[in-house]
Amino acid sequence: MSAAVTQEAPKPPAIPRGRGPQVRSLPKAMLQKRLARLAAVQALYQLEIGGGSPEKIVHEFLQHRLEEEVDGVSLGELSAPLFGRLVREVSHHREELDDMLTAVIAEGWAVERLETLLRAILRAGLYELAYAQDVPARAVVSEYVDLAHSFFVEKEPALVNGMLDALARQLRTEEFQSAS
Repeated sequence: MSAAVTQEAPKPPAIPRGRGPQVRSLPKAMLQKRLARLAAVQALYQLEIGGGSPEKIVHEFLQHRLEEEVDGVSLGELSAPLFGRLVREVSHHREELDDMLTAVIAEGWAVERLETLLRAILRAGLYELAYAQDVPARAVVSEYVDLAHSFFVEKEPALVNGMLDALARQLRTEEFQSAS
């Protein structure tokens, strides 16, 4: 058989019904940011699996994915600037982010061994810890642990919590010293 097979870009994993990030009761600004983070993680997953450019993925999401709903709320309500910045900047800083993740991962493990979606969550969370100083470290960790709970039911949310918390304490020492 020599029939040509066309391959579509892989779609990011859907959020299981009833397990999505809790969004209905959030104030509008928080809702927009949570949806942007969720969409960014999905876009980063799609980018890693299917390749392509961050610009193309951002454009595709903003043009074709905003009609999707999470917990009854349209992705169209996301913060487009935050979404675009996360996808572009996490992609741009990927090697550096992976080096930082390697520093806190269990001995004998490599970032590449982590599940693709888990890597996307960790990279995005770490990017915000390292480069978005206007968002409190504890809020960043909490947001990405919540996202991990949206996709995983076993140990992965605890792994996200442990790794991001350790990195937050290294990157934002002053926030944790002043709270003690």
